[in-house]
Amino acid sequence: MSNRDNAVSWPAHGGQATALLQRFGLPANHAFEDVSANLNPLGPPKWVAAWLAQRFDGLSRYPAPDYRAARQAIAADNGVQPAQVLLTNGGAEAIFMAAALHAGGRALLLAPSFGEYARACSAHRLNMTEHVLHAPHFVCEVDDLLEKATNADVVFLCRPNNPTGTLMSLDTIKALLAHTQTTATQVVVDEAFIDLALGVDALTPLMERYPQLILLRSMTKFYTLPGLRLGYVLASESLITTMAAHQPPWSVNHLAAELVAPLLADRAFARQTQQWLASEQPRMTKALKAQGLDVVPSHSCFFLVRPEAAKRIQGMTSARLFERLLRHGVLARHTYSFPGLDGDWLRLALRDGPANNRLLKVLHDCLC
Repeated sequence: MSNRDNAVSWPAHGGQATALLQRFGLPANHAFEDVSANLNPLGPPKWVAAWLAQRFDGLSRYPAPDYRAARQAIAADNGVQPAQVLLTNGGAEAIFMAAALHAGGRALLLAPSFGEYARACSAHRLNMTEHVLHAPHFVCEVDDLLEKATNADVVFLCRPNNPTGTLMSLDTIKALLAHTQTTATQVVVDEAFIDLALGVDALTPLMERYPQLILLRSMTKFYTLPGLRLGYVLASESLITTMAAHQPPWSVNHLAAELVAPLLADRAFARQTQQWLASEQPRMTKALKAQGLDVVPSHSCFFLVRPEAAKRIQGMTSARLFERLLRHGVLARHTYSFPGLDGDWLRLALRDGPANNRLLKVLHDCLC
């Protein structure tokens, strides 16, 4: 079976275990640890379950259509005005709404990167061009990026990039914004993992100078609430007004909207998460390399890896390693659905210390 054929039959997102267990003939109750979805292992915060249970009565009423309290909390947290905030049903809705602004136009996408940008552009009939990031470091060449952006109506970026974990520098972002200001090109930066990243400069101070900049955020990854669907857009007031006019009424449910302010107020949880990330991320970078893996330099809570050249020569492909890991109780993220990777790499999510140690033990057994 070719890589292209494989891409059709593999799940397009992490956390989709059922299809993969069936694919390899494993029973539905096969025990495994999931490192395929990039979620904060410390969450959700302990108080969230009781908080939600106490607010079920609110489900009998429509949410406030303007989500004022949530928008005010997000604005205060990001140093912007509430009119520059749009609450969305997860980061996915924000991506599709950003693409809708340029329906029928031209989009520039990085590859490899998150597949929802291409899906959103396809849904809104955008003609897509790719700016390819090359292995093994997947560095973005700024001159080539600016040249291709000249002919685009919108550029989609992911920072830190998923699945590589790489971080486009602030200088490159500024160069792109200065360039696209002259070409009337919009720049959409998906910062779904910005709160789960190390060494990141904030882009919000650039919004006033560059009104073509749109920032997309997700709250589900940092707080481990992917089933609740909660995200938001930061942009100029005029862009937010335009996007809001195309958003379905009551797109965000009552519980999600009401949860925004208390989540952002939980500074202790944020500090605990940053301490975990600062400790485990560099430790695991070194440990994964010591296992005989190529590891793309990551700034976030996940790693793009593949067996080193010597092991690949001996027949240890990423596809073979994926299957061995699953049979040994670890579900990794395949890369057949990421353009430019074709299944040659695996993505591993960072977990807490004990879980990371178990992963290293299984990797050692599978790579030997």
